[in-house]
Amino acid sequence: MLDRQRKRRVSTVRLRRVIEAAAAALNGAGGEVAIVLGRDPLLRRLNRAYRGKDVATDVLAFEGDGAADALGDIIISVDAAERNAAGEGHSLAEELDILVLHGWLHLLGYDHERDRGTMKRIERRLRRQVLPVGRGARP
Repeated sequence: MLDRQRKRRVSTVRLRRVIEAAAAALNGAGGEVAIVLGRDPLLRRLNRAYRGKDVATDVLAFEGDGAADALGDIIISVDAAERNAAGEGHSLAEELDILVLHGWLHLLGYDHERDRGTMKRIERRLRRQVLPVGRGARP
């Protein structure tokens, strides 16, 4: 885990446990994942460079380079996570759990923009299974 922001303290253990629990719930799906915590300017630069969208976003996922166990990288904006958490009425830690799970599903190949609701259904189920009660309501 790489923490490129100093705005908030984040539990790396907690984020790792979310991914491990989700992998177990999907029968061991996954591989090695790098998590990068940043701020809006980083996510905006990456979103512009790789997706052609000149706006900050809350989470981006980049597939690994094809190495045996390298699933990929999840980059999260702590700024956006704070805004999301305030809007949804839960804590920053809970929002980071949601974002890391969302990014991890993208690394597994799910794409909510193209898959007719498949990712949304799986994410909703995993939230109920691996996140504490009360956080399965949205994606």
